[in-house]
Amino acid sequence: MSDGGLHHVEVWVPDLTAAERSWGWLLGELGWQPYQHWPAGRSWRHGPVYLVLEESPALTGRVHDRLAPGLNHLAFHAGPPAEVDRLAVASSEHGWTLLFPDRHPYAGGPDTYAAYLTDESGFEVELVARLPA
Repeated sequence: MSDGGLHHVEVWVPDLTAAERSWGWLLGELGWQPYQHWPAGRSWRHGPVYLVLEESPALTGRVHDRLAPGLNHLAFHAGPPAEVDRLAVASSEHGWTLLFPDRHPYAGGPDTYAAYLTDESGFEVELVARLPA
């Protein structure tokens, strides 16, 4: 661990059950391990970093808008292009929808091979391929 490295990310979700179904599947596919479990939340760990999903009783709203100020998306390294493609296809069975399908897998530009997914609550992830050097 080094100073300045990411320690954890906490995402407040409006429906923990739905989030656990979609995010739990995706994080597991990306090599994250279940870490913590409590009535209002779950977390997964990848090395020294962990990600929390919590349906906090302090939520002031029930809708996430990735186009409003705040979090737009989380981006994950997802392996080679074939793995990004596999995850993009399989994700629909786990509550995810492919964004920008007409530009997939180059929605981020010609030099980025990625899948952009959104869950039913409007949270977005970007699965970035490892390209040959």
